[in-house]
Amino acid sequence: MPTTTMLQPRALVRASGGPRYAVALAVDALGTGMLRPFLLLYGVKVLRLSSLATGIAMTVGVVLGLVCMPAVGRWLDRGARSTVVAASMLVRVLGVALLLAAPAGHIGLFAAAALFLGIGNQAWPAAHAALVATVAHGRERDAALAGGRALRNAGLGAGGLLAAACLTGGTTALQALAVVTGIAYLAAAVLAWSVHLHTHPAALSAKDGTEGPAPRMRVLLAANVVYVFCLNVPEIALPLVLVTQLDGSLTWPASIFVANTVLVVTLQVPVTVVLSRFPRRAVLAFAGVVLAVSYLGFLAATSLGPDWNGPAVAGVSVVCTIGEIIYAGSATALVTALAPADVLGRALARFQLSTGFGLAVSPAVITTLASYGSAALWGSLATATLVSASAVAAEKDQGTQVSGCCPRARASS
Repeated sequence: MPTTTMLQPRALVRASGGPRYAVALAVDALGTGMLRPFLLLYGVKVLRLSSLATGIAMTVGVVLGLVCMPAVGRWLDRGARSTVVAASMLVRVLGVALLLAAPAGHIGLFAAAALFLGIGNQAWPAAHAALVATVAHGRERDAALAGGRALRNAGLGAGGLLAAACLTGGTTALQALAVVTGIAYLAAAVLAWSVHLHTHPAALSAKDGTEGPAPRMRVLLAANVVYVFCLNVPEIALPLVLVTQLDGSLTWPASIFVANTVLVVTLQVPVTVVLSRFPRRAVLAFAGVVLAVSYLGFLAATSLGPDWNGPAVAGVSVVCTIGEIIYAGSATALVTALAPADVLGRALARFQLSTGFGLAVSPAVITTLASYGSAALWGSLATATLVSASAVAAEKDQGTQVSGCCPRARASS
């Protein structure tokens, strides 16, 4: 059982791609945090579109963005790293430009903007993970991936707060927000591209004897679709239950969302490092158990009286966030450990496809289950997550496990 120590901040930044790349991540996350939560409002308030048309355009953009993932995976497997990350940021600059160019009532340009923003948002996670796997390996890579997620959540939170503060300015403020977001994406793209990171994974894998098909990940990908529902619990499930079913105050969902962000930012790296002494697959299965327990906790909390269900749900949400942190710290790390270097990009792209699909369908699934009551919602989520965790635990790893940057450095999973 390997021992693990906490990386020093400078070592963590180096393992994450270096100072310039870290700044690029922060700027990109800040821009996304300023625009993503308010894209619907931009379509409705600035472009005078119906909420239905705006929502459909945004959903189509996300779904079509997923279609581009196989191409992103192949591009990564040809050795591109910082170029793909920069491209995921530049394509969102184009999306913002189309958003600003769209006249009132023009659904076509808004849909095109949502498409390019969706492509960038879907391509970024796989590209970022591949870049980190090129400059770090083993448990250092796991910590770097966790650090990137914590930094991104901090940027999203800060961007969301800045955007919320600007909303009092009406449509003019929303347009200014879009301009600032576009500039942020452009600056982040330049910084990411300046890292000039490229590798030759196919040649390295062949030299080390690891060339071959990607590991079988069907069980992992299917389980990930269920696991990823946890990311929409604070944003969709809890506000839906607290406000519409329990007649609770809007303060509770807002407080839970803020607490979730703070916990992820502060605990993602320490928790990932502490759990890195255990096999990644076991940790991922444990995350499913923690999430399932939290779902059953929500079921119990919603059965309490009106004076207690709000605080009880808030307390259980901490357990759910811990499960989310454990899941996020182990899932991508397991994929990067399992995939040979020559197919790392395609493996990460497939993983992002499963993540994006889960995020796309979870709002509809959650709202449908909630319409049948708390037992249907939380009972179904708990059961599905436990089944997924069991499948992950039972799956046997096949093939050589190598890190993305050092094919000779084998990592346990």
